[in-house]
Amino acid sequence: MSTRKSDPAIAAASGWSGRFSEPVADLVKRYTASVDFDSRLADADIAGSLAHARMLTAIGVLPSADLAAIERGLTEIADEIRRGAFPWSSDFEDVHLNIERRLTALIGDAGKRLHTGRSRNDQVATDLRLYVRAAIDDIGAAVVALRGALLDLAEPHAATIMPGFTHLQVAQPVTFGHHLLAYEAMLARDSERLVDCRRRVNRLPLGSAALAGTSFPIDRDQVARELGFEGLCTNSLDAVSDRDFAIEFAADGALLMMHLSRFAEELVLWSSPRFGFVRLADRFCTGSSIMPQKKNPDVPELVRGKTGRVYGDLVALLTVMKAQPLAYNKDNQEDKAPVFDVVDTLLPTLAVITALVSDGLEVDAERMRAAASEGYATATDLADYLVKKGVPFRDAHEAVAQAVRHAESERCDLATLSLASLQRYSPLIEDDVYAVLTLEGSIASRNHPGGTAPAQVRAAIRAARASLAPAGAR
Repeated sequence: MSTRKSDPAIAAASGWSGRFSEPVADLVKRYTASVDFDSRLADADIAGSLAHARMLTAIGVLPSADLAAIERGLTEIADEIRRGAFPWSSDFEDVHLNIERRLTALIGDAGKRLHTGRSRNDQVATDLRLYVRAAIDDIGAAVVALRGALLDLAEPHAATIMPGFTHLQVAQPVTFGHHLLAYEAMLARDSERLVDCRRRVNRLPLGSAALAGTSFPIDRDQVARELGFEGLCTNSLDAVSDRDFAIEFAADGALLMMHLSRFAEELVLWSSPRFGFVRLADRFCTGSSIMPQKKNPDVPELVRGKTGRVYGDLVALLTVMKAQPLAYNKDNQEDKAPVFDVVDTLLPTLAVITALVSDGLEVDAERMRAAASEGYATATDLADYLVKKGVPFRDAHEAVAQAVRHAESERCDLATLSLASLQRYSPLIEDDVYAVLTLEGSIASRNHPGGTAPAQVRAAIRAARASLAPAGAR
């Protein structure tokens, strides 16, 4: 058995040294320490401690002089952290003990009284909720900025014709503006999810102590009000052990990254010579170390790749929680790194995609229109034309399929077939069919909410802009 003696200051700061007959092994100390990553919670930890201390004073548990000392000490610590002068140490395991140790060094016994009526269990749950809440606000703002950039790009292209695809085959003509609005719609749902997630994040665990609550006459509502929480976690066991809010946040982040990845994939396709729909600004691309002609779309490719990180973070959090009995367990130390990684991936990804959409895309409208002329994109319009003449849709579908096969054999488009050729497939076809077979006629006919007609695209842009405006500006 080891006979090492522990440093009295370090032992005292551990919070449980009196129970043990020997110090923690250095190997265990390194393995269990989290301060290298959870120091990011310092601002939240200080805010929670200040609110807790003020509540303790309000209920008569903490003397006013001690509160003044704690406020002074925590303010100094916050300044040290901002200046990079705070003496972080793995000897004190985590952000909470590091701050408590420094506070006690600065103000003496008053620092030791701060932990009255709370546990690190409810403390860390509160800190993480504060961090996630702030992250949601930052990410939500970044999503809104990207939605605005998509609307700005969609507006001048409300009538720019491009092929719409299913199975990556030309299906029907749409407008580029309409296509961009599909991504804005995805991001609008992401915005809604983040707002909804924030409501469940914004509940206060502090006051639950280790797992059963505390014997002190605490005022949890006061703490909640000061920290901006909308409600309390209602069960102390659940409050300290719940990480649903972190999992939900990661799930929302995974969905958001999936949407960004889909858009990124289209940018990769559209910027390739085979499509040529857009050109990416050089500042968003890189070259090849061997092929001097290359211009690689590294930004959208990395968006696709980084999506896997966030998926992994979500799975990691689910796995951390999957077999934990109530209440708190050390497993939950592993909840923070995935949450931090979600934030560190989402924010720069949103920023770079927004910059690319805002000022890094050159649209080749002629190339888009030419592509829409390929693949018999107006075949469905011809079928609809026949239906309007009284032909059952399945019969119209068959007639048009035969007409397409004939056009393929002639290596021409439906619109260039003679009227006599078209009438071989239905005698109901007349001269007015050619207006239906134009790209412009096709998109103009989809003139209903959600359709690709330019008028509907412009109306959708106006509605989307209104949804982005602050409530007071509407």
